[in-house]
Amino acid sequence: MLFLLLMVIASLLTIQSHSYHRSKMISSANFFTGGIYQITNNVEGYFNLKVQNEELAKENARLKSLLFNTKDTTKVPNLDSIKGLKKIDIIISKVIKNSYSNQVNFLTLNTGSKQGVEPEMGVINSLGIVGVVENTSANYCTVLSILNTESPINAKIKKSNHIGSLTWNGKNTGFVQLTDVPRLATVKKGDTIVTGAQSKIFPENIGIGTIEKIYIDNQTNFYTIDVRLFNDMTSLGHVYIIKNKDRDEINNLEKKTEKNE
Repeated sequence: MLFLLLMVIASLLTIQSHSYHRSKMISSANFFTGGIYQITNNVEGYFNLKVQNEELAKENARLKSLLFNTKDTTKVPNLDSIKGLKKIDIIISKVIKNSYSNQVNFLTLNTGSKQGVEPEMGVINSLGIVGVVENTSANYCTVLSILNTESPINAKIKKSNHIGSLTWNGKNTGFVQLTDVPRLATVKKGDTIVTGAQSKIFPENIGIGTIEKIYIDNQTNFYTIDVRLFNDMTSLGHVYIIKNKDRDEINNLEKKTEKNE
């Protein structure tokens, strides 16, 4: 014990009286404390990921809202330039349950009527469309996934604007099918498929996927196209629910027109 005490005293005297030893000691201390700070920062960063992801989701929602509410989609306008003119609202939500192995698949989200969610609202994420709201409760809603065999979605080939109906054949979760595309349309593998202008649920030009295979039905004048989805429908996190404020007005007008026919 006496030896250790004398060694510590001698070391301190050496460090104090020699600048070289003192600089080495400071460097070693800085290296040690820097390592501790780095580890602490990494741990704090890990636990802050949830907060950061939520902030990113909010920012993405704001940007998408700006983009959907301007005619020139190549530019994101200033928020003040569309103040009071917004036709589309976006509600941030998160997938808490996801089915993808049935013929008709559903997702459950952690937002509901209290947050403004209503049936027949579109659901997207940063990559493309996810589905359509089916039912709501106070704080939750169920969404009919695009992986379903019953409810077609209006879609088009981005380059040519030729439209078709987007459905799923119930086989591969990575692909959906675009049907009723006229044979006069120019289609090729790799072309992008987006939402069409006829949809009252989704804004036009929301990404869906790319053409993978093209089938010709000799009995009709239409193509059937396999579309490789942008989204991995088996792994979904934050999503955005789209509220088109003009949807009810359009539906009421179309009902009146149908009655007069």
